[in-house]
Amino acid sequence: MSDVDEIPSRHTINLLRWCDEIPPILHLKLNNYLYSFEFKVDDHSWRASVHRYQPGTTRYAHFRQTDYILSDAGWHCSFCFRYIHEFVFKMKAYSHKDRVRFPYYLNPQRIQDIICRGTDLFNMLPEEYTFKDIIAKMGPIRRSYSAVHLPAYLLENASKYKYLFPGNCRRERG
Repeated sequence: MSDVDEIPSRHTINLLRWCDEIPPILHLKLNNYLYSFEFKVDDHSWRASVHRYQPGTTRYAHFRQTDYILSDAGWHCSFCFRYIHEFVFKMKAYSHKDRVRFPYYLNPQRIQDIICRGTDLFNMLPEEYTFKDIIAKMGPIRRSYSAVHLPAYLLENASKYKYLFPGNCRRERG
């Protein structure tokens, strides 16, 4: 179970398929990116999970359910959209609407500039639990110029998904 932007790797899927026994619930620890695979935030995304189906019991849940976590299991790419209007739509959506504190936050040029800098669209402090972690994540996300260890499908279809690769932050107006 995962959101659409939480992508288990092919290796993870095969590993789980080949295992005789897995825990009833297993979280997938994903490499966490913002805007594209140029801006790796961390590797602490764990909300995606695998469940052994139990009729009447198994339900979608996007919270911590177990201490069993499979590391390096894929990618979580938040706000990884092709078009600026998709950013605006998500920013105005229910789960983010309260963060749009000023109308100019939705300005397409502002959004484009933020995407290329790797800073926060909502001008908020990082969502962390300790002051040490908040301070460590303040400011722009460090850039990666590598396309190593990205989803195979993405690499195989690079021309179609150019905007997700390092160095291609410009988005289409669409």
